[in-house]
Amino acid sequence: MTDQADPCSSCQETCPSKEHNFQVPQGPLNDVKHVIAVMSGKGGVGKSSITGLLAASFAREGYKVGILDADITGPSIPKIFGLRERATSVEYGLLPVKSKKLGIPIMSINLLLEREEDPVIWRGPIIAGVVKQFWQDVVWGELDYLFVDLPPGTGDAPLTVMQSLPLDGIVVVSSPQDLAVMVVKKAVNMAELLEIPILGLVENMSYAVCPHCHERFELFGSSQGQAVADSVHIPLLASLPLDPALAALCDEGRIEEYAPQGTNVVESIAARVK
Repeated sequence: MTDQADPCSSCQETCPSKEHNFQVPQGPLNDVKHVIAVMSGKGGVGKSSITGLLAASFAREGYKVGILDADITGPSIPKIFGLRERATSVEYGLLPVKSKKLGIPIMSINLLLEREEDPVIWRGPIIAGVVKQFWQDVVWGELDYLFVDLPPGTGDAPLTVMQSLPLDGIVVVSSPQDLAVMVVKKAVNMAELLEIPILGLVENMSYAVCPHCHERFELFGSSQGQAVADSVHIPLLASLPLDPALAALCDEGRIEEYAPQGTNVVESIAARVK
């Protein structure tokens, strides 16, 4: 068996892998101060919507933020922000598309395709190369925070981001189901093996509130957010409800208009990366 603590352990090359720095430098026109990845162990837990909410919340607080959609085969960031125009290429790089309400620069593979429904049928090395290009060749300019929406799991794209980008930390997204909790621990273990700080856990779809009687229902079972966070020794940043209003806004490309109440995720994350 290979040593899981060393992602290069299965490679037969003679390079000194443990001493090699895989990080890709920023583009010459960029000054990104902090990079935060949003990660989940499995799909369907609302990772992209959490990425969008975080970016919008930080932007409303006055920070300069951007979003790098590293989910190359399943991009959804442009959809939830209502972006249909294509990114433009200029002589000095690739210009991201800015969101309509808050002006958040966004880069996603869907902003380069002729049609958003076109599939991306690429192997891992090509996907990894695109992720690196989105970091280095896109003209992000000056940003306080760049949020990176990772694909679910622990495959090539998450590994590329963790090794190639100067991550300040990772926000892990889960839901109350036992399966989601099990695989989120895999994501946490991967981050720890690669020595990436984990900023905390967001439990999404933790409950629903009846619009008539305002009673709370735990549709996917009892909340496990605090217990899971405690078991892997990370803070619980928030337990967010399953909100039909958010789903509707995402479908309409208007996620920037949604502001979750009663959470201090912005303050919690900002305090951990300053």
